[in-house]
Amino acid sequence: MNGILLIDKEPDWTSNDVVAKLKGMLHQRRVGHSGTLDPMATGLLVVFVGRATRAVEFAEGHDKRYLASLRLGLITDTQDISGSVLEQRPVPVTREQLEAALEAFKGPQEQVPPMYSAIKHKGRPLYEIARKGGEVERKPRKITVQDIRLAGEEQGDYILDIRCSKGTYVRSLCHDLGLYLGCGGCMSSLRRLEAGQFNVENACKLSRVQEYADQGRAQELLLPVDSLFADLGRCTAEAWQERKLRCGNDYGVDLPEGDYRVYSASGEFLMLGRVENNRMKTLKSFFEV
Repeated sequence: MNGILLIDKEPDWTSNDVVAKLKGMLHQRRVGHSGTLDPMATGLLVVFVGRATRAVEFAEGHDKRYLASLRLGLITDTQDISGSVLEQRPVPVTREQLEAALEAFKGPQEQVPPMYSAIKHKGRPLYEIARKGGEVERKPRKITVQDIRLAGEEQGDYILDIRCSKGTYVRSLCHDLGLYLGCGGCMSSLRRLEAGQFNVENACKLSRVQEYADQGRAQELLLPVDSLFADLGRCTAEAWQERKLRCGNDYGVDLPEGDYRVYSASGEFLMLGRVENNRMKTLKSFFEV
C-alpha cells in the first residue's frame, strides 16, 4: 500500500497519535506526516503511506492556510486557551483597529517560537522545560505571512484567515497581535484548511479510514505519490534508461534542464529526477525494491 492520505484531524489527537492509529488500521509500518498539528487543532494532516514516505521531505516546506480564532484580552502560558491564564486585560480595541494591525503582520518577519513547542533545547523538547516552569532563550525564526485577514466574528472571538510559510506558529501570531494592540491575546481555536496543493475539503476522518480498511478498500482513499509533483514536467524512460535508474545510475537525455516526474513505459511512477548537462539524475526513487 502506497500513497498520500488526507486526514481531517479531530481535536485532542496529536499528529503522532494519528500516525500510530493509521499504522494499525492499514497494517503498515511506514506511515508519516508532513506537518504537525497541535492537539487542540483540527483540519488537514497530510499523511504518507508505504513507499510514499520518501516524499515527506518535499512536502514539509509547503505553505499552509489556517482559520484561527483570536481571543483578545487573555494572555496564557501556552499562547492558546488550553494553557494557564497569566493575565486578563480590558479590550478597548475596535474591529477597524484590529484590521489595521493585521497589515503590520503581513510579509517576511521574525517570530520567536513559543516555549510550549516541540523544538528541542539541548536534546529536550521546550514543552518539557515549560511544564516544569522553566524558560530558555529562543532564537527568532524567519517566517512569511503571505496574507492575514479578518474573516468574521464568533462568540466574541475574531476569526482570522491566514496564509503562511512553514514554521509559523499561529499561536504566537495571535499572542503577538494581542501585544501589538496593547490588550493581549491568545488563540482559541485553529483549523488547517490547506497545505501546498492539498485541501481539507478532500480529507477524511479516521472513522472513514477504518470503515474502508475493514472492507479491504483503504487504498481507494490514497492519492498517488506523484500528485505531490503535479506541477513538474513528465517524461517516460525507455527500457534501457529504466534499467539504469533502477540501479541508481544517471543516463543521457535530450531534455531542458529542470526537475521531472519520470515514468516507465507502462505508466509506473519511477522517480523524481533532475536534468543537468543532458544527464538525468535521481533525486528520489519511488519504485518498489
